[in-house]
Amino acid sequence: MAKQEIKVVLFDLGKVLVDFDHKRAAERISAFCDKSGLAIYNLFFDSPVTLAFEEGKISPGKFYQQVKEMLDLKLSYESFVPIWNDIFFLSPKNRMVYALANSLKANYKTALLSNINVLHYEYLKKNFPVFDVFHHLFLSYDLGVAKPNKLIYQKVIKELGIFPEEIFYTDDRAELVDSAVSLGIKGCIFSNYKQLICDLQDAGVSE
Repeated sequence: MAKQEIKVVLFDLGKVLVDFDHKRAAERISAFCDKSGLAIYNLFFDSPVTLAFEEGKISPGKFYQQVKEMLDLKLSYESFVPIWNDIFFLSPKNRMVYALANSLKANYKTALLSNINVLHYEYLKKNFPVFDVFHHLFLSYDLGVAKPNKLIYQKVIKELGIFPEEIFYTDDRAELVDSAVSLGIKGCIFSNYKQLICDLQDAGVSE
């Protein structure tokens, strides 16, 4: 069987195009409650309430209220939001991947698939100009479901209107790649820029 030609290059956001450190926010939040930064990190990062926020099932205000109750937090919403958002930074790796996506968009459809909440997205849109190289943005809070749920990949495939085998997808988390691959998407784990170039070439994708 002939290898399917790739038509869409689909990128993850976090640790690929933008780096982040949740512990930075947790440490700052710890000054406003009686829990340590590590305890805060373990309590609500990657927790059910955070997942609900990333899937757009609760509003920013409701998310703040739940975090405030969980931590007995002595911090207003207006003060909480900047701390919550101040976790992102760009590395040389991120800049190289951005330049690659910018180059690829001339000959391929480029798309982004991210587990992200609305506060982080709006903050990134204002402060980190990485979204302009994509023809399509697929955001978990907008789609109502997060990776690795297969439904999010199925929504992407349907929206793109192509076969899953025509999508090349890179993500730094193996379990998220595995879920996409199970649907027929050509998925590769992102570890560094050089490996990404090799994986793209193996899939027949060239700048």
